[in-house]
Amino acid sequence: MSSSDTAPAKRKRAGHTEATDSTPATAASATRLYVAPITVRWRDLDAFNHVNNANYLTYLEEARLQWLRHVPGWFDEHSMPVLAASEINYRRPIEWPAELHVELSCERLGNSSITLAHRILDAADGERLYSDGRVVMVWMNPATGKTVPLPQSIRDAAEGAA
Repeated sequence: MSSSDTAPAKRKRAGHTEATDSTPATAASATRLYVAPITVRWRDLDAFNHVNNANYLTYLEEARLQWLRHVPGWFDEHSMPVLAASEINYRRPIEWPAELHVELSCERLGNSSITLAHRILDAADGERLYSDGRVVMVWMNPATGKTVPLPQSIRDAAEGAA
């Protein structure tokens, strides 16, 4: 079987390539942590009248911070998270006005990192997938720049979400 046989079908729309397969590439077996409500702002739009691709990262950051607000002890002066990697699959454009749900799920817990899967969905239609992917957050000591063990509170929150 060739790689083109397994790739999702794509179609062009308003300058974007959309996956016609609505099955996300991530979060299939991940443990759901949090669903963040996000309202699309007029200022998020670009010249093509849809949300600029860079704003997807802002939505993901906001969702992570909303989740972390509920996790006591996720950082202190010796242990803070940094974003080590991000992967975003753009499935369809987000147009204004829109209410979104950003789903966060734990894909993997490491010694000093957590891999979070994410999906950006339409709040009114959970089948409308705008984006999916993953980020890796690594905890480090800000004074030394060296990695530190993942805080127990993060481990507990990720393992307790099941």
